[in-house]
Amino acid sequence: MGQKANPIGNRLGIIRGWESNWYGNKKDFAAKLIEDNKIRTYLNARINKGGISKIVIERTLGKLIITIHTSKPGIIIGKGGGEVDRIKEELKKLTGKEDVQINILEIRRPELDAMIVADTIARQIENRINYKRAIKMSIASALRMGAEGIKVKVSGRLGGAEIARTEEIKQGRVPLHTFRMDIDYANVFALTVYGKIGIKVWICKGEILTKRDLNPNFVGGKSDVSDRRERREHDRRDDRRDRRDDRRGGGGGDRRGGGGNRGGGGRR
Repeated sequence: MGQKANPIGNRLGIIRGWESNWYGNKKDFAAKLIEDNKIRTYLNARINKGGISKIVIERTLGKLIITIHTSKPGIIIGKGGGEVDRIKEELKKLTGKEDVQINILEIRRPELDAMIVADTIARQIENRINYKRAIKMSIASALRMGAEGIKVKVSGRLGGAEIARTEEIKQGRVPLHTFRMDIDYANVFALTVYGKIGIKVWICKGEILTKRDLNPNFVGGKSDVSDRRERREHDRRDDRRDRRDDRRGGGGGDRRGGGGNRGGGGRR
């Protein structure tokens, strides 16, 4: 199950919220779904280097609210907010709606976002950087930022080889069957001169033990409560370790040195 099902779809309604928030009856559900897909495809193509993680679409009566989660808000906003206004006008034409609102949310830690990590690896592979080096750099930066585990799988004509193959590099733990584990997942591809190379990234951000806000615009990985609990646990562990060190080695050097002092005259 853990290998076949999408980790994000698996956790919907448990610790993750939906990226499209609206109600559709039998008549207009399909039209709204197609429109959502058009908006996402258009924005990903329009803001190619904007570091987009996800696009959340919410609909109220006659109003369309689009929230773009990005690691580079400056590129999307543009000088004096001109770029956002242009995108808004283009989306009005695309959807045929007059009331379109665009919100931009900055991702503070892009190293822990699977989509941004996968996109970074893809861009590096396209620029002919060795795929192993690109993956190892991404893994190191994710673990440095506090990820519990990360798994990266690449597939295709790696390094321009004649025969396509799949390689996987993993560090830490990524328990896909544990639904309370906050696992971020992304699947992108790199367009190289010798064909497409698929990249899958799984990032485990830790366990969520409290009730999670299912709002898709919830930012910050773990909830504040679990963060505080972890900090307390960490401090407790440090105190225990310090006490253990004091017991084990406290005065050990003195004892050894003391023996030398006591029997100092005995040795020749």
